Amino acid sequence: MTSAKRQRWVSGTLTLCFLAFAIALAACENKPAEPVATYTPEILPLPAQLEKLEPMAIPAANPLTPEKVALGRQLFFDTRLSVDGSRSCYSCHVCEKGLTDGLPKAIGAGNKTLARSSPSLWNIGYHKEFYWDGRSGSLEAQGKAAWQGGNMGAKDHEAEIIAKINAVPGYKAQFQKVFNSDATADNVFQAIAAYERTIVNGNDETPFDRWQVGKDESAVSDQVKRGYEVFKTAKCDACHAGHLFTDLQFHNVGIGMDAPPDKLDKGRFAALKDLKEDDPERVKWTGAFKTPTLRDVAQSGPYFHDGSAATLEEAVEIMTGGGKPNPYLDKANLKKANLTKAQKEDLIAFLKSLTTDKCRVTAPKLP
Repeated sequence: MTSAKRQRWVSGTLTLCFLAFAIALAACENKPAEPVATYTPEILPLPAQLEKLEPMAIPAANPLTPEKVALGRQLFFDTRLSVDGSRSCYSCHVCEKGLTDGLPKAIGAGNKTLARSSPSLWNIGYHKEFYWDGRSGSLEAQGKAAWQGGNMGAKDHEAEIIAKINAVPGYKAQFQKVFNSDATADNVFQAIAAYERTIVNGNDETPFDRWQVGKDESAVSDQVKRGYEVFKTAKCDACHAGHLFTDLQFHNVGIGMDAPPDKLDKGRFAALKDLKEDDPERVKWTGAFKTPTLRDVAQSGPYFHDGSAATLEEAVEIMTGGGKPNPYLDKANLKKANLTKAQKEDLIAFLKSLTTDKCRVTAPKLP
């Protein structure tokens, strides 16, 4: 082959290769794009228990809808709300620990130990004041404060965290549908609070409920029935009242009152910032904390606001013993009960009958 022929052959071959490449490229460009998977939230009916228990006060500014509850449920479980991606609301309120975290004191963002234990969330929508000291007046405000504070560490990073949520198509679509706007720091916690109001317990979820509400005499043992009588005669129900098993009030039972003055957790006293330090109406609340629910109490140790009682038996011993003496002890509601060993065992059997059969606080698929 002459040099001229070889050159023409090479040139023709290159032209054909180029054409083949161009055709292939055009085919790729014209190929339909793969469809983007859309997120479909799991929207459940509102719990039937909301109709069966006493009426719950729902804020007019934040009505319950299944769509809002579904959105709040996703956010409740989403660690993307925390500053370091390590924590969600559920981190402090897990099913197998009675909707607490099972720790003496809560762990927040950056693995930091916080000042108090995580309280149970059972029936939290019936509460009127939040935190152990009642310093927050709404569930929405409490959630936002926990997010900004040590629990999730968002205080100086709110804008970037909310932007991250809005960048998720599945969230953006839901916020537009539920709130007619993008996610904001406020409506995120409106949604979470809506979900938390559906975390209810007290109809047929425990052996005790099936006995008392369902009138099933076989639901509990004779020991549980004796223990319930001990519970009432020992006046435990003065504070652990009704189907909530809390009076939603604040009492000094002496826990933590032996701490040095500079380390003393003053509880409700510290929350009443609108009163002067020496105001008698404030001073009387020194060391007072909100009565915790007894629902799932066998699962939710360690006990009290500081997690200082490791076992249920220890907590019962303190409370039936009249609390721990101090100048602010609530003697009106807390009196020593002279119980025998058998009566205490019966009482504990009754408390264990308040254990939930199956926790419905379950994680959804997240967008």
